[in-house]
Amino acid sequence: MTTTNKDLKKVVCSALIGSTIEWYDFFLYGVVAGIVFNKLYFPTHDPYISILLAYATFAVGFVSRPLGGLIFGHFGDRISRKGALVFTLIIMGVATFLISLTPTYDQIGIAAPIILLILRIFQGFGLGGEWGGAILMAYEHAPKDKRGFYASIPQIGLSLGLFLAAGTVALLSFVLTDEQFLNWGWRIAFIFTATLVAFGLYVRTHVKESPEFEAHKNENKNNKIPIVTLFKDYRKSILQGMGARYIDGVSFNIFGVFVISYLTHNIQITRTDALIGVMIAAFLMCFFIPFFGSLSDRVGRARVYFWGSIFTSISAIPAFWAMQNSGGNLLIVWIAIAIPLGVLFASIFGPEAALFCELFDPSVRYTGISFVYQFSGIFASGITPLIAIYLLSMYDGQPWGVVGYVLFTGLISALAARWIGKTQTAEAKKSKT
Repeated sequence: MTTTNKDLKKVVCSALIGSTIEWYDFFLYGVVAGIVFNKLYFPTHDPYISILLAYATFAVGFVSRPLGGLIFGHFGDRISRKGALVFTLIIMGVATFLISLTPTYDQIGIAAPIILLILRIFQGFGLGGEWGGAILMAYEHAPKDKRGFYASIPQIGLSLGLFLAAGTVALLSFVLTDEQFLNWGWRIAFIFTATLVAFGLYVRTHVKESPEFEAHKNENKNNKIPIVTLFKDYRKSILQGMGARYIDGVSFNIFGVFVISYLTHNIQITRTDALIGVMIAAFLMCFFIPFFGSLSDRVGRARVYFWGSIFTSISAIPAFWAMQNSGGNLLIVWIAIAIPLGVLFASIFGPEAALFCELFDPSVRYTGISFVYQFSGIFASGITPLIAIYLLSMYDGQPWGVVGYVLFTGLISALAARWIGKTQTAEAKKSKT
């Protein structure tokens, strides 16, 4: 079965829209965690402890993502890529909408953070299956010489979702007083997800199944359970992918999530101004993600990823120095966020989708890329804000411990990308002989 240009555009559009909705829902929680949930659901006398508790529930979403990745990966590898994506969108949307209705700690006591925690688990479960499926639909429909470019387009959903999440909260913060925003305004951002999900479901139910999946469908059904095959035959690929993923999760959550709390509490930048900086970076990312995805088609994914890991991690040094010494100058602060997150991070996130897809065969690809991305996300993404807050408090508000952590993760990912490149080169030479 071949894919027409019309079908390809429809699939890529569907993957992008669904991915945007899922990331909006997921990162809306991250944006709000350090400025609302710490006060309404985890009130303590120590502001650092309150933020740590709020970010702990943010991290829980990452812990549940591998389970969603394995379950929907199994379903997507053996039955239907498309069907798995529809279910993930429903789960994510319902969980996010229910967060908007959750009473606060003052209203129902300890039950409030418990309910929030459960809903966050379901958010993570839905996103765990979403990322791999959206990427695969674009990757497997695309021409082989343009897979880096087309697989990068659903990745733009992260930047659009972050832009929408940060923009929605920034707009509400601007038009409402702090009291109104804390009392009820933040809930509007979560209620908005119901409209997005309805639109996303309509688009997603009108696309064709992946041709590469259809070609291997009978073979997949006769194979062993995908996760069993994965750990038996693809252990090296798992380690390579998880190592490469490290800087992705850390750099994004430092510059896209933690930085909001850092700027508001340590640099005395307003919440709205901090969110505008993240929005600028997210907007730039929309253009640079496909640029680096396309570049990986021409010069090699591992090479682009290697240098992206190096430059992204190093950028933390001038970025935090600039923020620390900005004197509240918003232009300096925004540039310090926009370049590392909007430009350099895209050099990782753009080629990452196709890079991970090429680590696995079609029969286990959904399960493989989902597990690598989501399991590594626990330590690469989920606990990053917690580590950053701890390092910040340990160094009396100075960001250099955070910077050192980013540099360490960049080195790990660069070495993993080099390992992937050498493996692919060796396999290419072997296939020619």
